[in-house]
Amino acid sequence: MFIIATFENSIYIELAVTALEQQGISKEKILAAPLDKRKEPRQLFDSIHKSDGFSLFDVAAILGTCFMLLGAIYGYVLEWGPIIWGIIGAVSGMLAGFFLKLFILRKNKRGKSKITSEIVLMVRCDDPKVETVEGILWDHHALGLTKI
Repeated sequence: MFIIATFENSIYIELAVTALEQQGISKEKILAAPLDKRKEPRQLFDSIHKSDGFSLFDVAAILGTCFMLLGAIYGYVLEWGPIIWGIIGAVSGMLAGFFLKLFILRKNKRGKSKITSEIVLMVRCDDPKVETVEGILWDHHALGLTKI
């Protein structure tokens, strides 16, 4: 039986092939073939199931924490008090960090880069190992999978 899966060109395909070899599937029964590149840009916001490793919220969290701390410290001498100034500092820091990272992203066009070429991975295996192979491929971020 053949199991065919598609992957992005990343370390996950190497990890999937290594995991398949550790399960007793020989290299002769594994074929990887690259495809042409996609024309669609990456999305700016990550989802729970997929992340490209580029976060918009890391600078926002850092600046929000710093501004909140400064607002709470200097809030003791300002009129509204440390709690209100801490909240104001946190919100303004998060907004400043988010927009700063978004500006840098748009300027460098890192988020607009093309998705790298995909790879089709074909695995020939016996019927008892089909579920194991499917599980390995899904665990290593396969984009799609079929059995023939």
